Amino acid sequence: MTAPRLDAIDLKILDAIQRDGRITKLALAEKAGLSPTPCWTRLARLEKAGIIAGYHARLDLRLVAPVTGVLIEITLGSHRQADFERFERVIRTCPEVVACWSVGGGIDYMVKVAARDIDAYQRFVDSLLEREIGIDRYFTYIITRTVKDEVVQPLMQLLSPED
Repeated sequence: MTAPRLDAIDLKILDAIQRDGRITKLALAEKAGLSPTPCWTRLARLEKAGIIAGYHARLDLRLVAPVTGVLIEITLGSHRQADFERFERVIRTCPEVVACWSVGGGIDYMVKVAARDIDAYQRFVDSLLEREIGIDRYFTYIITRTVKDEVVQPLMQLLSPED
């Protein structure tokens, strides 16, 4: 499915809902400059096209339970497609992994892990290594302070002037 062409109203809708996923129908229509029915029709089209991937609550886990954030650089020992697929299949099943990116450069993956503490993180890494999913090297970086962690995407900055 190809993404629908977006106009200025679609962008207003997307910007508004990514900032407030619980925005009311009336408030969203007002921000978009539409009446509620055409606004919801557009919203449904954006959802159906997959542009809106979901609605979520953003939690501050530190207020719920102890949490240690960790970034891991991972390099696989072999670089066949089957090796990447095996690694990714396992990573998708790990609840501790909150994000994983395949990257270019000197490493293969950056993985973000949420663990209760350093011991829990190390047990997690040990379990990955025991599963023999092709990890050759890994480097651990403990997140000591979050400076910026945005969920709002910079729509206007990403669009080229002719869009």
